[in-house]
Amino acid sequence: MQLGVIADDYTGATDLAGMLARLGLSAVQHLGVPDEPDTSGADVVVVALKSRSIPASDAVAQSVAAARWLLEQGAPQLFFKYCSTFDSTDRGNIGPVAVALADLVDAESVVFAPSVPENGRTVYRSHLFVHDQLLSESPLRDHPINPMRDADLRRVLRAQVDEPVAAVHLDVVAQGATAVRDALTAAADAGTRFVIADAVDDADLVTWGAALTDARLVTGGAGLAVGMARASLLTADAASRAFTVPAGPAAVLSGSCSAATRRQVAHHRDSHPSFELDVRALAEGDVPIDEAIAFLRSHVDERPLVYSSSDPDVVAQIQADLGVDASAALVERAFGRIAAAAVDAGVRQIVVAGGETSGAVVNGLGVRSLAIGPEVDPGVPWTSSGGEVPVALLLKSGNFGQDDIFTRALDTAPIGDTR
Repeated sequence: MQLGVIADDYTGATDLAGMLARLGLSAVQHLGVPDEPDTSGADVVVVALKSRSIPASDAVAQSVAAARWLLEQGAPQLFFKYCSTFDSTDRGNIGPVAVALADLVDAESVVFAPSVPENGRTVYRSHLFVHDQLLSESPLRDHPINPMRDADLRRVLRAQVDEPVAAVHLDVVAQGATAVRDALTAAADAGTRFVIADAVDDADLVTWGAALTDARLVTGGAGLAVGMARASLLTADAASRAFTVPAGPAAVLSGSCSAATRRQVAHHRDSHPSFELDVRALAEGDVPIDEAIAFLRSHVDERPLVYSSSDPDVVAQIQADLGVDASAALVERAFGRIAAAAVDAGVRQIVVAGGETSGAVVNGLGVRSLAIGPEVDPGVPWTSSGGEVPVALLLKSGNFGQDDIFTRALDTAPIGDTR
């Protein structure tokens, strides 16, 4: 193992693993902390958690357990992966988890680098941008569970941790890895171990990767992991080159309410059967779930879509009426049951939109690990569950992918032998 990753959600985990597989590194993704040793032989071993939006104390406990397991498997370096929009709140969870992991490995300096330039996420003067907009002025500011209304990452992180937060700005990064290392050492000598990393292009992230070769813990988005791999020239024969997905019917399940996913839902809905889950009705009982399952069975060979991807104002009103946690739990429970029923009906390829929805789907299917295959769009790879009834899963973060990704993913899936 060359890198051990703790990811705070399932789609973020596949985002990172898929980008590294693109470079020729083999990757395996475990869903939750495994009970057994890792025998995959993969270059990158990822433990994916559903810890982004749970209470901070629970997120810390799960993340530390994942880190301990990865260290026991021989991970020489730990990577804490979170969303490239730094989704968090004043209570956490990014800061508290980072503190616990840093304490676990006695890290003197910990970098926070959410930049993923190819997806339009960059950091300049410690402020997070989405393309040419500050995060706080972009459509991504309205995450339904963890809205991000402040683009100043120093301020966001400082609200979560009881210690100072420093920054290494772009003028230092432009001087190269030695200058970055010197800046990190100076901050640590001054008693500051947490540092926000400026990075506006892939070359900046390679510089950061070269500077962090010996770091016990790093944190950030998938872009930093790619920069680390490129800087250290870690390459191998990619497992994804021989990757296939099982033949059979396909379905799309979408619970994300992001602007990108709403466009993708509209695109797929134009040419495929679709069913919208009524979240309010879910609060009254299981009738919408039963109706969605019946819909899938009746259209199983037509790439049907089941979605709950409403506009932000609709979501806000539902949350106001039912409660944020309660409404989210209803949707997740529904998609877990619908996914299991879809597989029982013969579906073997499932495209899933939304981090929380992806967690609900894989948990509903009882999946414990995923092999990582080729990307359809940056950060969106095919994965396979393996097992007696293998299922291919494309777990897509809500904000990722082009408008036609659902159909294009299914059209280009590397179909293999079902056996």
